Amino acid sequence: MNELETIAATTPRNMPNVANVQTREAAREIAEEFEAMFISQMLAPMFEALETDGLTGGGEAERAFRPMLVEQYANEMAAQGGIGLADQVYSEILRMQGLTD
Repeated sequence: MNELETIAATTPRNMPNVANVQTREAAREIAEEFEAMFISQMLAPMFEALETDGLTGGGEAERAFRPMLVEQYANEMAAQGGIGLADQVYSEILRMQGLTD
């Protein structure tokens, strides 16, 4: 593992903070952010095994940007409905913050 991979692997993403959620919109945003983070963690091992030889690439630059690409894939998947985790997290945030009807 090179230096960039070590930094990417050991730098924790900021966990979504539900302590100050006051609105349903904020709760939905936090829930989708959590789901995106979960999906990113699930996708990362799949992309680590890919070789990067070929006409356009490989090398250190691709290894440095791959975690960002995986994160963007995860963000887009969560925004498009994801795997249903955001709905469950959203319901729990609403319950915890007393925002339920």
